[in-house]
Amino acid sequence: MRAWAVADDLWLRRVAILEPVAVQGVDGPRPAHRRQRGQCGGTAYGSEFFIRKAIGWALRQHARVDPDWVRRFVAAHADVLSGLSRREALKHLG
Repeated sequence: MRAWAVADDLWLRRVAILEPVAVQGVDGPRPAHRRQRGQCGGTAYGSEFFIRKAIGWALRQHARVDPDWVRRFVAAHADVLSGLSRREALKHLG
């Protein structure tokens, strides 16, 4: 997954972001935040809709088990997270 997270292929990168959700579901440990951080704004794929949506989706799923961690992650990366990623991550947190 680490190699896919930095691949030149958009879809491999997206799979690397969503892999923690698929493998561990919402009961697993923290999402692969280094993979997500590496796809944020200012990177080669930071403006791609499907990457921004995947980041938000993975964070939103993790918020079901650790909402405080997700809030802190979003706040700490506010300068690089897209509005879409932020909205998706915080969607059910009010």
